Amino acid sequence: MPHYRGYRVRGGTYFLTINLLERRSDLLVREIDTLREAVRLTRRQRPFHIDGWVVLPEGDDDFSNRVKAIKIRFVRAIPATERRSPLRVERDSKVEPVSDSLTRHF
Repeated sequence: MPHYRGYRVRGGTYFLTINLLERRSDLLVREIDTLREAVRLTRRQRPFHIDGWVVLPEGDDDFSNRVKAIKIRFVRAIPATERRSPLRVERDSKVEPVSDSLTRHF
């Protein structure tokens, strides 16, 4: 196994991406209970907190559009309280509305 190096901050939050050797395998779905047990036992011995855990399908070629649609909806739904530079205000005014093709799956 590789030795991971990184900037460590006590109590910090880290984003990890882990892939299977056989990327098209359904192993994580078939063996989800085994994975959960491995995490449970590891957490008992070496405590840590998981904020979120997602298993994404291989070859999700629409992932970036899904994330884009979520971000756009979120930003439009909250009050505009952040300071934005004049350049950012101009750019934001040119953004096209979220199209049905981006959001039809949500």
